Amino acid sequence: MFPDFKNYRFFLRAGSTDMRKAVNGLSVIIQNEMKLDVFSNSLFLFCNKQRKLLKVVYWDNTGFCLWQKRLEKKRFPWPDTE
Repeated sequence: MFPDFKNYRFFLRAGSTDMRKAVNGLSVIIQNEMKLDVFSNSLFLFCNKQRKLLKVVYWDNTGFCLWQKRLEKKRFPWPDTE
């Protein structure tokens, strides 16, 4: 069951994020550092320093969803700064 993402906004956090963080830690970054509403119809993307691990967080009106993708050989193209 996947939501219809056409009505969602996408926010990417530039630079690296500590990927030991789970939903609670990433939600704190969204609210305190990015100054965004974690409960809005938005997807928030985070990447680690090596650019091999990507996490996506979003609220689906019943709870938080956390998706993770790890690359074995290549790296995600990711901005260093805003």
